[in-house]
Amino acid sequence: MVSAPLRVRPEADSKARLRLWIRLFRASRLIEGVARERLKSQFKATLPRFDVLAALYRQPDGMLMSEISRYLMVSNGNVTGIVDRLVSDGFAVRSQRNGDRRTSFISLTREGRAFFADMAATHEKWIDELLGGISARDADALSAKLKVFQSEWESGA
Repeated sequence: MVSAPLRVRPEADSKARLRLWIRLFRASRLIEGVARERLKSQFKATLPRFDVLAALYRQPDGMLMSEISRYLMVSNGNVTGIVDRLVSDGFAVRSQRNGDRRTSFISLTREGRAFFADMAATHEKWIDELLGGISARDADALSAKLKVFQSEWESGA
């Protein structure tokens, strides 16, 4: 006797995706919470400050304030306060681009680059510790899958 193929109900697919989203969200929140606490205690830094430093570190020639905001997907107002503190701490410098007083071009100082390099190396160790139960192969596979999802989602597919 041949049995009929099993039918997967669309709502089962929907529930599986909902469970995945909940697990991704919870994992992200837990990891973010640990990272926030450790950044605060070890570097006297916030996660937004880390993000701005990371963006500037990736662009050694500097970035416009609007580019930082767009890259981090936050308002210019959010970035301005962080950049003001980075400048006052000696980690960043502000200049005008092509003499235009309306635009602020931000770049890291040598001290800022060294500070961030140390912070980033420590941050990488924390994440490695927190995700240590996931093999490099599985991490690569998950990253690739999420990258495809992001590309599809951003393109409106």
